[in-house]
Amino acid sequence: MITVNPDGKIMVRRCLVTLRPFRLFVLGIGFFTLCFLMTSLGGQFSARRLGDSPFTIRTEVMGGPESRGVLRKMSDLLELMVKRMDALARLENGSELHRAGGDLHFPADRMPPGAGLMERIQAIAQNVSDIAVKVDQILRHSLLLHSKVSEGRRDQCEAPSDPKFPDCSGKVEWMRARWTSDPCYAFFGVDGTECSFLIYLSEVEWFCPPLPWRNQTAAQRAPKPLPKVQAVFRSNLSHLLDLMGSGKESLIFMKKRTKRLTAQWALAARRLAQKLGATQRDQKQILVHIGFLTEESGDVFSPRVLKGGPLGEMVQWADILTALYVLGHGLRVTVSLKELQSNLGVPPGRGSCPLTMPLPFDLIYTDYHGLQQMKQHMGLSFKKYRCRIRVIDTFGTEPAYNHEEYATLHGYRTNWGYWNLNPKQFMTMFPHTPDNSFMGFVSEELNETEKRLIKGGKASNMAVVYGKEASIWKLQGKEKFLGILNKYMEIHGTVYYESQRPPEVPAFVKNHGLLPQPEFQQLLRKAKLFIGFGFPYEGPAPLEAIANGCIFLQSRFSPPHSSLNHEFFRGKPTSREVFSQHPYAENFIGKPHVWTVDYNNSEEFEAAIKAIMRTQVDPYLPYEYTCEGMLERIHAYIQHQDFCIAPGPALPEAHAPQSPFVLAPNATHLEWARNTSLAPGAWPPAHALRAWLAVPGRACTDTCLDHGLICEPSFFPFLNSQDAFLKLQVPCDSTESEMNHLYPAFAQPGQECYLQKEPLLFSCAGSNTKYRRLCPCRDFRKGQVALCQGCL
Repeated sequence: MITVNPDGKIMVRRCLVTLRPFRLFVLGIGFFTLCFLMTSLGGQFSARRLGDSPFTIRTEVMGGPESRGVLRKMSDLLELMVKRMDALARLENGSELHRAGGDLHFPADRMPPGAGLMERIQAIAQNVSDIAVKVDQILRHSLLLHSKVSEGRRDQCEAPSDPKFPDCSGKVEWMRARWTSDPCYAFFGVDGTECSFLIYLSEVEWFCPPLPWRNQTAAQRAPKPLPKVQAVFRSNLSHLLDLMGSGKESLIFMKKRTKRLTAQWALAARRLAQKLGATQRDQKQILVHIGFLTEESGDVFSPRVLKGGPLGEMVQWADILTALYVLGHGLRVTVSLKELQSNLGVPPGRGSCPLTMPLPFDLIYTDYHGLQQMKQHMGLSFKKYRCRIRVIDTFGTEPAYNHEEYATLHGYRTNWGYWNLNPKQFMTMFPHTPDNSFMGFVSEELNETEKRLIKGGKASNMAVVYGKEASIWKLQGKEKFLGILNKYMEIHGTVYYESQRPPEVPAFVKNHGLLPQPEFQQLLRKAKLFIGFGFPYEGPAPLEAIANGCIFLQSRFSPPHSSLNHEFFRGKPTSREVFSQHPYAENFIGKPHVWTVDYNNSEEFEAAIKAIMRTQVDPYLPYEYTCEGMLERIHAYIQHQDFCIAPGPALPEAHAPQSPFVLAPNATHLEWARNTSLAPGAWPPAHALRAWLAVPGRACTDTCLDHGLICEPSFFPFLNSQDAFLKLQVPCDSTESEMNHLYPAFAQPGQECYLQKEPLLFSCAGSNTKYRRLCPCRDFRKGQVALCQGCL
């Protein structure tokens, strides 16, 4: 505080300037000292306990000689401050006496302010000194006790040399250097000592043998498995709607779809229950984590739901959730990283440690975003439990892209592949390649009354364009074929807009704007034609249109689109060539429901329009895209697919027993020998196997289709032997085994036979003019290409 006396001289009131701020400073020092002592002492005793917070470990490390030194320095600092305060007080008292004109009497309640403060500072200094002595005694006693324990267990806490645990010593070295890199290690009780390293590496991870002096009862006591509960079909979906959550436009869309199809799911459940009869089905505990809807992945879909954005993924996820729930399994749904961590039991930290408990889920359905999130937060548990994961993968992942080492060495490395999963763990929207499992979705199924009403209400000259986003209408040359179509039909669009008509949409097109799903269905039920511009690829809308009695017209691609020549496919883990906008519609449905023509050929296009106007079709929906078809397929997967069983060697021994098949009577292919016992546990059943030698440059996928069959990659191990070539009368001058996604195969010239060395590389996809591939095929159920006739 600054004042001015009558003489104009500035007088500094030293007492208030020096003592009051200093008093605050001293109180702060005292508070800091108290906090430091509490933290230090707490860290000394708590950081050593198993399962303590990771935040005590740094304190424990500081709690040795460094802590005592700090306390001594603080005590010395307070003593120095007392001496300086005493000098200041004497100086201040002399000044006050001089100004008082010799008045030496002070009232009892007006003692000099420095006197009481000096006493408090001296008391604090004495307390700090006493505490420092006591802390020093405690630490000395703790160190002495620790040294005795360490001396007693020094031999027990050395990394053992056990051939069953070859990585133990290396992991101890790593822990010694890096155990503070992630707080999760402290969470599991690691405190920097050799014993804590070995306890962690033997009881939490599995790189070291159990320590003989540890109480193994608690470590080995695994939770009792819950009693098996039989799955019961469900028809009431109200609880599922609660499980799906809310707050996102994507979730609202999915819930509306599920609610709209409730009656169809209930009917499908009754039909499948009758088909399965008394088949026993164990209830599975299933986690569904939709990674692309999490904030961490950007959740780019939710803001676009109401603006014409792609809905195919959300259609599929809604149907997957419903199918799993209707089949009677226990379900948990997460759409945030925090929920995922909580359900998995992820320890605090950066994801270096395993889960805190055994995985409580039999199966996990997720996508590529969720797969990445799990790998980041599950530590070693990801490798342990990844066989339970099912990845919903719209366009598929071929084995050459899935095998990390092979993909890196041979140029198949992309942003989405290299996970080293069993390729069947990837589940696709359409049956792109048999290397993956076909998951699919459902379209609304019409009853016979609805079908008759649709046939009677069709407008013979009405077309609807496939494309809700204005960007789809930017296709170069669209004016030409739309002009031809406009001569014969009234063209309708459902392009999203906010305030004004999108300029990309020609004036002669009647644009309805973005329509809710029920209104869009009504539009399709009136239309004769549903026409695509070539994009988007392989969405659900064409199947919905065909199911509502429309003919689907699409463009043929020449050359075919792939990752080599089209930006959309670049970086995707597949080398598949797409010959039209919707290959499934072209190959599995075809005419009269699906027409594929060259849009650049005006004569061909116009001829197709005229023929379509004369063609009458009934509403059609493939069985595999009905609710019952999807329930049947997922039921079979859950019952029979088990990727946690270790695969056998890809290459048999040189003198392995002969393969269990014979040459067919017409000498064109191999069949499973009737007098041979079936391979136990094989699914699909081994008796469904048929094997052909493909022509040079032909993939196994196409070779099997040529014979009306489906390539079955799980049969490859049966064919991966020299005996299979001999029974097909293929002369092998030499036989070698290598990692190659085209093997087993026969190479000409050279008469060389090649066997597969890596089981994960068995692949139906891929071809080379150098090789004649040995291809395993099977039959399939009518309308259900994913299942063989004996697979259910």
